[in-house]
Amino acid sequence: MATSLSECSEQQEVAAPATPAATSAAQLLRQRHSNGGTGHETSALNGKTAPAISANDYNSGTFMKLKTYLLALRPWSLSASLVPTLLGSALAYRSQWTADFSMLTFFLTAFTVVTVHCAGNVVNTYFDFIKGIDKQKADDRTLVDHILTKDEVVSLGAILYLAGCGGFVLLAVLSPAKMEHLALIYFGGLSSSFLYTGGIGFKYIALGDLVILILFGPISVLFAFMSQTGHVDWTTMGYAIPLALNTEAILHSNNTRDAESDGKAGIVTLAILIGRTASHVLYAMLLFTPYSLFFIFGLKYSLWFLLPLITLPQAFQIEKRFRDEQTMHVVPKQTAKLNFFFGILYIIACCCAQQLPTFVSRKH
Repeated sequence: MATSLSECSEQQEVAAPATPAATSAAQLLRQRHSNGGTGHETSALNGKTAPAISANDYNSGTFMKLKTYLLALRPWSLSASLVPTLLGSALAYRSQWTADFSMLTFFLTAFTVVTVHCAGNVVNTYFDFIKGIDKQKADDRTLVDHILTKDEVVSLGAILYLAGCGGFVLLAVLSPAKMEHLALIYFGGLSSSFLYTGGIGFKYIALGDLVILILFGPISVLFAFMSQTGHVDWTTMGYAIPLALNTEAILHSNNTRDAESDGKAGIVTLAILIGRTASHVLYAMLLFTPYSLFFIFGLKYSLWFLLPLITLPQAFQIEKRFRDEQTMHVVPKQTAKLNFFFGILYIIACCCAQQLPTFVSRKH
């Protein structure tokens, strides 16, 4: 389902504080309302009378605020939850229950998974700040730079969790799956997205890697498959292994990059426990093992499974940057981009191959 994996690649562009023009526009709008809409307001900054703000100024301020909220969700990271959902849906379409496939169910499944993932991202932002992990040199600037207030972040997280639960209720009504089966996976994912940094804080006790490996792969694929077919087929989880390994590479590269600062903050990650050299070996294994699997699948089942190997040259370039301290900071973001294209090509292969490499029931 969803956790705060997206903290992994926060070298991407972050939202900037609201512009002076947008802030001034909001102040003038509030002042005009209190003055009865006279058309002239006194600037809170210099005491001078200023003309009434235009609709364009107000719209600009609203747009900036919405953009701030959007960036706080870390949309670049959502492929980690969306791609497994697409894979599970593709497997359902290829199964013997293809007649039950519903596009409405597909969109509800994607909405439910992604909203919980976004909520987990927001929870991660909040607790990293509260616990003093995100400081002045942190990549996540949402709370550090007061782009949003703590109350706004809490409200945003609550709204996202409520939206996800609403989507789940609709999904449970429409899906042929038993509600208790769907609820077990959904609320397990929802709880993990919160407990990743809230409560127990799996991230802080070297269990974050395990959570990511399980949720952003086998569980998400199974949830999407079961939502469409109404059947629990554990063998579908095998398809998620390449995606899970590649997604874990994003988190591990982030933890390796931040090992020094994380250690000073008093948290423990796998990268800290095993050290820099072993971390490099583990990252290479996570990055390249999926390609080895695809090569075997391509030779044994269908040449379509060689399609993801198109991204192999890019993987070598990223691995080279991982070894260089000067370029290490860009690796999490680039690994996340690789994960998206890698995953899409894998899904295309699953849709086009005549023979699938696992025991999922297929059309006859």
